[in-house]
Amino acid sequence: MVSVYRWRLAPDGYATRRQLRAAGLRPGGQDVAATLERPRRRRRGPLIAYLYRIDRAKPVRPMTPARWAALAKANAARRTCPECRRDAGYVIPPTLGMCPTCAFPDNAPEGASWNSSPHTAR
Repeated sequence: MVSVYRWRLAPDGYATRRQLRAAGLRPGGQDVAATLERPRRRRRGPLIAYLYRIDRAKPVRPMTPARWAALAKANAARRTCPECRRDAGYVIPPTLGMCPTCAFPDNAPEGASWNSSPHTAR
């Protein structure tokens, strides 16, 4: 069974994922060792933080050139509009599924260079 501690009362030797990452560590496949509970008001359930044992944590794996390349490719795909195939320069909102220029062609100013995609009516 997992130990449960009140907020700010966990003993030394435990850390959250973020705390492990800040120390250059990762859980390394270990199960949750304990939980922290922070009470909330208005009949809401407590906030829960999962804790891992620091002595069982492993060092973070270094980024290899192949992992950097895969990350760059994934980020480029998130910036490319599927309609006009241009790099928007930022991550395209998933709610739109395309760049705002393609999603709202009527709101674009007349003659704007960034609104010159072939599928937009003029």
